[in-house]
Amino acid sequence: MLSSARDTAHHADVVIVGAGLAGLSAAHHLTGAGVSVAVLEAESRPGGRMTTDEVDGFRLDRTGQLLNTSFPELTRTPGLEALKLRPFTPGVLVHADGRNHRTGELRGAKRAFTTARAFAAARAPRSAGLDQARLGVALARLAALPSERMLARPDRPTAATLGGRGLPGRTVEGFLRPLLVSLLCDPDLTTSSRCADLVLRGFARGRLCLPAGGAGTIADLLAGGLPADTLHTGVHAKCVATTSVGTAEHGDVPCRSVIVATGARAAAELIPGLRLPGFHPVTILHHAADEPPLRDASLVLTTGRRGPVAHTTVASEVDPDRAPLGRALVTSTVLGPAAALPTAELDRAARAQLARVYNTSTASWRLLAAHHDPDAVPAMPAPHDIRRPVRLLSGLYVCGDHRETSTVQGALSSGRRAAQAVLRDLGIRPGHGTQVLRAA
Repeated sequence: MLSSARDTAHHADVVIVGAGLAGLSAAHHLTGAGVSVAVLEAESRPGGRMTTDEVDGFRLDRTGQLLNTSFPELTRTPGLEALKLRPFTPGVLVHADGRNHRTGELRGAKRAFTTARAFAAARAPRSAGLDQARLGVALARLAALPSERMLARPDRPTAATLGGRGLPGRTVEGFLRPLLVSLLCDPDLTTSSRCADLVLRGFARGRLCLPAGGAGTIADLLAGGLPADTLHTGVHAKCVATTSVGTAEHGDVPCRSVIVATGARAAAELIPGLRLPGFHPVTILHHAADEPPLRDASLVLTTGRRGPVAHTTVASEVDPDRAPLGRALVTSTVLGPAAALPTAELDRAARAQLARVYNTSTASWRLLAAHHDPDAVPAMPAPHDIRRPVRLLSGLYVCGDHRETSTVQGALSSGRRAAQAVLRDLGIRPGHGTQVLRAA
């Protein structure tokens, strides 16, 4: 805990408000350059939405965000060297017509076109309702597409671009739409097509995955790798300026620069005039089962309107650390208006749908938790700037997934960009950590 404002002023050149992934990323890049930092977090633990609760030996994420092995920031961010990723089975299962169909198995941009041609030759004669050949080629082309060309495309709502991707309608509706709905947490696909392209390219280049031990592991690793006395929990910021942060518990905390690294709503309250985006609500359902309903580490997408769940997985098959030995954890994500249903009503509807998806009775399943977040994912409607400014003026900066893409990659990247902007204003070149500033 922060002992006093005077103590903080003695050792902190930069105060970061918020210990989510963006704030912790910024803190690592700054301390690595020799800048002293104080991170102020209102909650009792770091992580923001990326936290994990433990209930009867089950590890339950409060977020439904999926990671991808292709996220560059997972290897670029200091402190995450020990992060272990648990990949899903390649591709996804799509539940349609009472069955689960596997599709989208192409992996990696290397050998993209040769792999796609072989994929097409092998799979085209036995396509089960989805044109696997053309899908493989389309994913391979996207995997090989440079970012510059992708971002040069006209930016439109994703829903308006689905039919122009060279895929038959059954593939669009049976794979592409449910995949993007789940990855973007946007059931109406109003999201910027450029953001959708980036997310889809990541899917084509890497593997969807979960962090071993839960989403909170990422924040724990980042927080644990910071210098002692950097992170201060239970401190509520009330106002910010370029050279101080006003707190409820310790008065004004002076510094040389301030980074606001909270969620979008809290950031807009601290910085008058900051644009507040819309949000996509999400509810995460965690069910305990005696046996895994599917002995497969797959992400299962749903299609149509036959239930509230957008995607589901037997999380304990993907990451065994999430359930006690001999038990199974089923984690399901609900999007859109259904996410706001009362828990009992949502649970009944979800169980009925999951019984069909997994072809098993869900009557004995136990609902461990239902985490609802109305502000879970900042909306990214077209046109969307995926590199929104993080420097508001010299001494005041803002970062978070609402400044880039609403993903773990976007949060970590925005924290790095904010740190770099601070270092430039302080006259320190990133990567040169030998120069330490005098205390404010």
